[in-house]
Amino acid sequence: MIIVNLDVMLAKRKMSSQELAEKVGITQANLSILKTNKARAIRFSTLDKICKVLECKPGDILDYIK
Repeated sequence: MIIVNLDVMLAKRKMSSQELAEKVGITQANLSILKTNKARAIRFSTLDKICKVLECKPGDILDYIK
């Protein structure tokens, strides 16, 4: 199972979900779906934008658990 640790990165960067959503260009609802691990997929372009805004790597946000 893939886990999205977006809250951890937001806390480290002292950024709100709303601010991230605005900078990335996605809705609060879609960001919430990602944060709660309910997303079934994420576009690489969206992941790229999130990583640019948070100045991180995809591995900082995504984790894999058996």
